[in-house]
Amino acid sequence: MPEGTFSTLEIDAPPEALYDVAADVASYPEWATGVKEVEVLELDESGRVNRARFVLEGFVKEIEYILEYTHDRPNVLSWVAEASDDLKMLEGSYQFTSLDDATEVVYSLAVEPNFTVPGFLRRQAERQIVNTALRGLRKRVTEGG
Repeated sequence: MPEGTFSTLEIDAPPEALYDVAADVASYPEWATGVKEVEVLELDESGRVNRARFVLEGFVKEIEYILEYTHDRPNVLSWVAEASDDLKMLEGSYQFTSLDDATEVVYSLAVEPNFTVPGFLRRQAERQIVNTALRGLRKRVTEGG
């Protein structure tokens, strides 16, 4: 993955439960801050999302992109964006590692917008997205919503 941001959080839930919430991208507008709309475009033979279109509430404007997913349940959910007007590159992943009574979740994200953003602001936005996503995932899994 290109240079980006990552953060780690221990969550009191099994890797399978965390993976299933993260892989249910259609529900992201219900719990993932900033996700305005998700449209699942393609499923694989197991019914998992292969491609999905996202609309995010951006800092300056709405950002739209399509992600292609790779599944390795319950260990890793990763994605890469298709070329778009808004993004030169976007890659990310959730990694789930079982601990004794919890799961360590590592969220990695690298974003390069197709519009000018100073590097320090891009990294700050990546950090905010990563940390907010981890907190949202924990809340969704442990509180059910």
